[in-house]
Amino acid sequence: MAGASWRRLRRLDETLTAQPSYALVGVLRMPHGQSSPGRTVYRRSLIALAALLVSALFVYVDRDGYQDVQGDRLTFLDCLYYSAVTLSTTGYGDITPVTEFARMINVLVITPLRIAFLILLVGTTVEAFTETSQQAFRIQRWRKRVKDHTIVIGYGTKGKTAIAAMLGDDETTPSDIVVVDNDRAVLDRAKSAGLVTVDGDATRSDVLRLASAQRASAIVVATGSDATATLVTLTAREIAPKATIVAAIREAENQHLLEQSGADSVVVSSETAGRLLGIATTTPSVVEIIEDLLTPDDGYAIAEREVEQQEVGGSAKHLNDIVLAVVRGGRLLRLDAPEVDAIEPGDRLLYVRTVSSQ
Repeated sequence: MAGASWRRLRRLDETLTAQPSYALVGVLRMPHGQSSPGRTVYRRSLIALAALLVSALFVYVDRDGYQDVQGDRLTFLDCLYYSAVTLSTTGYGDITPVTEFARMINVLVITPLRIAFLILLVGTTVEAFTETSQQAFRIQRWRKRVKDHTIVIGYGTKGKTAIAAMLGDDETTPSDIVVVDNDRAVLDRAKSAGLVTVDGDATRSDVLRLASAQRASAIVVATGSDATATLVTLTAREIAPKATIVAAIREAENQHLLEQSGADSVVVSSETAGRLLGIATTTPSVVEIIEDLLTPDDGYAIAEREVEQQEVGGSAKHLNDIVLAVVRGGRLLRLDAPEVDAIEPGDRLLYVRTVSSQ
């Protein structure tokens, strides 16, 4: 009932997800290694022009081996004209090779250049016209296959850092991450990093559905304001009731709003930064080691693993690994909790690992 009332209250528009794939080109963008069609046409046009000039030079050097219908000696412009009509397979026949050497040059040089010329121009034209179709096909295929991915809403400093941390664990690849933002310049940077991007307002459910939030395993809310983060979290929780939602906010007084909206974990960025600043005034080395622990691809890192069979029944304090906490039944137990004195099957350990241990 609450979900239905929320939907009626906000009058959510679901028309975007009902659009065919070709209509989503530019909204949902898939990363690929090819350059833009305009740049491709420009580059290949230069190559075609170079082929034309090379052909004209060969003809001009052996211009005495060619015959003009008017009987005049060929100028460079005539040679350029002959090359253009020959490479384009127009062939008016007003200039023809008459000597054996000129005909040999036509077979060995002009003909291969003609083939390359046609491939360049025709291929470029076809590619430019089919780029939209190719992108639409990639979108359609991706929407059918994507699942258990992570959606990052907001590609600012927090969003980019969160993605870097996920990729640093070596368990996540760029293809597992979808970025949602409404800033085209920001999305261009995310796409260049190999990430799938969705252009839209994440407070709208159809935008989140376009990012396949209903099949995502995790959603990271890294928006610029706490109010937006709350609305995004409400919408995301309605669409993805089983996904893990992590949100970042500026003010601690809004933490309960995010938790009530459905966030599993809330990070208060301003307070966290303030604590680190305060610690750094007296013990800067502590800040350095904390930063090291939060950087998974350098030095130490905090990781989570399942308990091994031989560890069951023992104390988490006496393991070879430096254990920080135990996760049992979804609850986080500190190392000084009495329950941690005996590890149980199904427990997960939060421990400090080194990069070399991977």
